[in-house]
Amino acid sequence: MGSTVITPDDVLESLMNDGTIDAIRLKIINQLKANEDLKKNTITMVEQSKVLNTPGAENKTKRELFDSLRRELEAPVLEKASKAVWELILDGNGLGKEVSETVERVYRKLSGLDLPIPQNQTAIVAQPEGNKGLENGKLTETETPKTSAKKRTFGEMSNQEGAEALANCSTDQSAVVVENGTASGTNRS
Repeated sequence: MGSTVITPDDVLESLMNDGTIDAIRLKIINQLKANEDLKKNTITMVEQSKVLNTPGAENKTKRELFDSLRRELEAPVLEKASKAVWELILDGNGLGKEVSETVERVYRKLSGLDLPIPQNQTAIVAQPEGNKGLENGKLTETETPKTSAKKRTFGEMSNQEGAEALANCSTDQSAVVVENGTASGTNRS
């Protein structure tokens, strides 16, 4: 079996072609629209703007006011929105987790490592901590193990490291080489 080079560009192209990027973009937009703190901050910035609080502002046309407001507030408002987007993307529990899992899934598919999650790991993830169950007709509380009883194999660890390297590398500096089911980072300097 020869080696296949999976680059970040390959993963990105696949995500763009199957509509995933558009779906993620839509989720980000909807979450930004629902962000009350961002709305309140923007309203406060407009209310405190120099443009609206200078004498004679009431005599300007709407077009002049909007153009002046845009020049004054565009950069700070976009900076706050950009920070909010990065918080969403880097969130380890919400959208960020979904993005990471999607990138890893596509990478695995492209590299031929598309393996299902072992059954016992799925069961542990699906069970909430501190489950209550029936035992001999009585309600009991059981603890869910915090870690999987199954240890990862060297191959699984290598594959995970390859996916992490893919997520952490920039498009012009590195790629991931897959040989015989194992992944390793390479530098294309």
